[in-house]
Parts: sequence; C-alpha cells; structure tokens
Amino acid sequence: MMDFSLSTDQLDLRSGLTALLAGHSTPQRVRAAEPLGFDPALWAVLGDFGFPHLASAREATPAGLADLAVAARAAGAALASAPLVETLVATRLLDRLGRADLTGLVTFAPRPAAAGVARTAPWAAVADRVLAWHDGRLVASAPGAGVDAPKQTLAGLALGHVDLTGATVLASGADATEAFADALADWRVLTAATLAGIGAAGLRLGVDYAKTRHQFGRPIGSFQALAHQLADAAALVDGAELLVLEAAWAGDTGSGRRRGLAAMAAAFAGRAARRATDRSLHAHGGYGYTMEYDIQLYFRRAKALDLLGGGERAAVDAVVDLALHDIDDADEGRG
Repeated sequence: MMDFSLSTDQLDLRSGLTALLAGHSTPQRVRAAEPLGFDPALWAVLGDFGFPHLASAREATPAGLADLAVAARAAGAALASAPLVETLVATRLLDRLGRADLTGLVTFAPRPAAAGVARTAPWAAVADRVLAWHDGRLVASAPGAGVDAPKQTLAGLALGHVDLTGATVLASGADATEAFADALADWRVLTAATLAGIGAAGLRLGVDYAKTRHQFGRPIGSFQALAHQLADAAALVDGAELLVLEAAWAGDTGSGRRRGLAAMAAAFAGRAARRATDRSLHAHGGYGYTMEYDIQLYFRRAKALDLLGGGERAAVDAVVDLALHDIDDADEGRG
C-alpha cells in the first residue's frame, strides 16, 4: 500500500506558504484584485520568497511535482490571485525544451489554440509570453502580442485571448507532442491540487457557519439533512487530495500512468470542489448568494477553474482517450 504522507520538507513548504498567504491573500485582498483577478503585490511577495521558481532546473534542488502540488493546494485554499500554477508549469516545460532564454512572466495555455488565437488563456492579461499548442507546434507568443481581455470575469484568473501572430516556435513534431502532453499533465495535477484546496477551505466555511447558526434552538449543523451533505462533500475532497498525491507521485517517478492519473485527478477534484463549495454555499442559506460572505468567492473560483481546462467532461474524455491508446499499444505489441 502506498504511503502519500507529506515529508518534513513538504510540511515546511505548506506551513510557510500558508502563513505567507494568510497575510497577503485575505478575502479583502481577493476582492480588491477583482475583476482582473491579479494581485501584483502578492505576486511580488511570492517572487521575493522564490516560490515561482520552485520548479526551475537552475535551482540546486528543483521541487518535484508532489512538492509543487503541496504549494498549489495552499494557494487554492487562500484563493491566491497570482499565476503560481501556470508559471510553474511553464518553467518545467521550458526546462524540458532547454529554453532558459524566455524570461518575464510566462504562462501556459491548457487548451489548444484555434485560428491563430490561444483562447481563455489563464493569466494572459498580465503575462509577458504565453506558451500554447497550435497547429502541431509548441509556440510562445511574441512579446507584446495582442491580448483581448474581458473587463470582468466571474472569478478573475486574468484570462485573455492571445494573438499568436509572430509567435516563436519552440518545438514541432513528436518532440512538441510529448512536451505539450507532459506539460498538460503537470497543469492538470497542479490545478487539481488547487481545486482540492479551494474545496477544503470552502467547505470549512460552511461547517463553521453550520456550527454557529441556530434554528429552532439548535445549530443547523445538527440537522441530518445538512450534516450528511457536508460529510459527503468532505469525503469527496479527501478523495481528491489522495488522487492528486498519487498523480503527482506518478509524474515524479515517470510512471506510464502519469497522464491518465493527471486527467483523473482533474476530473475528480473539479467535481469535489464544485460539490463542496456548493453545499457550503447552501448551508449559508440566502447569505451564501451575497457578496459580503466569503463562500461565494470560493464557489466562483471552483467553477471557473474547473471549466478552464474544459470541465469534468473534457478530463473524463482525456482519461478514456488515454485508456484506448494504451489498449491499441497493447494490441500492436501482441500482434
């Protein structure tokens, strides 16, 4: 039986980042960062502590995917308005390609571009370069490329449509296909970790509210209709966290299951975060729908982040495609 207990270093990373975010990613700061969704002061603090460079091969001991998942979960729990996941993914991708020359804030677009545009690319509105998959090639948008960013989104993330005219081709052919597939797997694992953090923190708000809100002389959490819903959501979040850790382990060990597990983690964590924040919001009653209560921040972020990669359906489709590919490979081997 696998043991996914966190190491001492991972526990230190989690506690350090959690403490930092407690002071620099408060609900008030998250609200202030909307509608764009980017908090430059928070990003500067993360940069000072070296968190965006955790995955860099130029570090003496680059963090593995499991370490990065610990950081991503903490960022999700604090609703960090900064591109931690996408910059970590971009760093790992550029290291694989030996492209240390791309500097600045580089983000990663999980969806293939279409008609020369990388659509709904996370953090594109504030990035210097965007890494994208387009027409069988892995490209980096040109510095200062045109970005069409909405004036307001439901959950920030500094989304934008990026014009890839003049983009630099980083790789093509089989090398590009493999590099993008690995980067997408990294993104799915770290986004799933973020969603697990969102789900856990959002659920905690609902549980705390259910303990203090009284009806008929009793805390509403004592009523089974609500208690069971919150308990079911907690089980989903716990399961998502375990699956994320397994997927991260597979990524670090080079397991042949790493891409399939990454897609599974994305699908399951998306569902868990949506359910947990939804149940927590409903536990708040009508207050949950008001902007004054923090649960709506978690509910919106969970929904938006899950949809960013195509939603649960896209992740499940990826699992099926990978499974069919493995079956085809096995049939060819027997033939």
